Amino acid sequence: MVDMQFVRDRISVLRTKKNISEYKMSIELGHSKSYMQSISSGRSAPSLGEFLYICEYLGVTPKDFFDDDINAPQLVRKLYDLTLNMSETDLNILINTAERLKDK
Repeated sequence: MVDMQFVRDRISVLRTKKNISEYKMSIELGHSKSYMQSISSGRSAPSLGEFLYICEYLGVTPKDFFDDDINAPQLVRKLYDLTLNMSETDLNILINTAERLKDK
């Protein structure tokens, strides 16, 4: 069973991190201006298809969406996408840099 309060809260957090209003998100998803507000308030819930579209809009995978240990999933996803075609040498440089930053 999906915890709808978690879903509502997570959408709000990710939407806020993108600095997008409920109104703008509703319109850009092709719905009425109150669509996201009705989800946030618990009056409605997105269908599975709409949930997947919301994830795409927010720049996260469904896995990223439900992993609340990831502080900034949109940035993690962007970094992942950027590293897909990097050479092993460049990946090792990136890993070493990340390890140095983590220790600070």
